[in-house]
Amino acid sequence: MAVIQERAAPADGPPYSFSSQPRVVAHRRKYRNAEFQNSEEDTRGFGNIMYDRRVVRGNTYASSTLPARAQPDPVEIQRQQESKRRAIARRRAKEHFQSLTPEPVAGRKHIDVQTEFYLEELADRIEEADVDCQTDGFLDRPPSPLFVPAKSGADASTQILDGEVSLKPAVLSYEEESTRAC
Repeated sequence: MAVIQERAAPADGPPYSFSSQPRVVAHRRKYRNAEFQNSEEDTRGFGNIMYDRRVVRGNTYASSTLPARAQPDPVEIQRQQESKRRAIARRRAKEHFQSLTPEPVAGRKHIDVQTEFYLEELADRIEEADVDCQTDGFLDRPPSPLFVPAKSGADASTQILDGEVSLKPAVLSYEEESTRAC
């Protein structure tokens, strides 16, 4: 039961208030039958859309769904019925024309006979054969040659004349050079 009460409200407040009677949340069964569904459940405008039957899941790119109220084409229905009728007639004709063998004469009986082109010899002992194969022994692999990178660019050279190279240790030459500068 919903009640709407009108009252004089300040200019910034709402002109009415809404209240409804509390009600019990209906117990929803795990498995529902379409016959016993409550129409109130289907009219609710909120909830998880994963459980809505109207939501189509999966790839809908190539699917061509017909509207729920669409009627199938009567020509198509007639064509399907004709094809079913023809299939049944073919099946009956095939059964009718199958060769029926007469019943065996008294004292005899029908047995299955192998009529295939390839016959299989049945034996108690299976024939066996051993075949051996020997490969040549592996030769030792020769050692890999050392890697020498290919030259790149042009060779450069430096000419050193007499007196340009000092064979003294670097420490002594540093001390000499430092005393000369002072």
